[in-house]
Amino acid sequence: MSVKYIDINCDVGEGVVNESDLFPFLTSCNIACGGHFGTKDTIRVTVDLAIKYGVKIGVHPSYPDKENFGRVSIAISKNSLVNSIKEQIRDFVGVLNEKKAVLHHIKPHGALYNDLVKDKELAQTFLESIIAYKEKVVLYSPYNSVIAREAIKQGFKLKYEAFADRNYNSDASLVSRKQKNALIRNPKSVLEHIRIMLFQQKVKVVSGDLIPIQASTFCVHGDSANALDILTYLSKELPKLNILKSV
Repeated sequence: MSVKYIDINCDVGEGVVNESDLFPFLTSCNIACGGHFGTKDTIRVTVDLAIKYGVKIGVHPSYPDKENFGRVSIAISKNSLVNSIKEQIRDFVGVLNEKKAVLHHIKPHGALYNDLVKDKELAQTFLESIIAYKEKVVLYSPYNSVIAREAIKQGFKLKYEAFADRNYNSDASLVSRKQKNALIRNPKSVLEHIRIMLFQQKVKVVSGDLIPIQASTFCVHGDSANALDILTYLSKELPKLNILKSV
């Protein structure tokens, strides 16, 4: 069996304050930057931990909607969204400059992430808001999504992302968090989910069917109650399948 290398990422800096437990098992992280959660102080604390554990640092911009934790699609003008995303990332990069740290990637959060998968105009707006980082920073995005296709057209660096602990619908969208089966909580099931995606380039959806997918970075949600259990289990079991964490 050939060796596969993957990135394990996690959404952090979101108020759960479990990063010191999670970071030893991660290779990259996505840090809240004020849209759905976060202040410069929370960013500083999380960046310090990322530096300590050698975890690649990503910024996690959102719709400006702390009330709903960025998990609800909101009506917002193009200019307002562009200005908000630019401000969120600018503040984040300001902290990185203080810490002499490097921005590795950008990953949208929550409802914005999901909306970018299917909305071409929104995807173009988002790419406009991050154009300053096009040459040096990677965009984390789902395979065959609208945002991925638009990013490729515009020459952005792209890394396909899949969700290790989330179930998928038949159209490749994530099962809504309003549904009881949105999250995959059993570590063994998470491992099998990753194995199929990585070796078969397919994902098993809730209907039981397999549909095409590609990914080299896999997200485990840091705000899940058993995130540490999942990450601990993966760290032990992935190497047995010749799946190693990328450097």
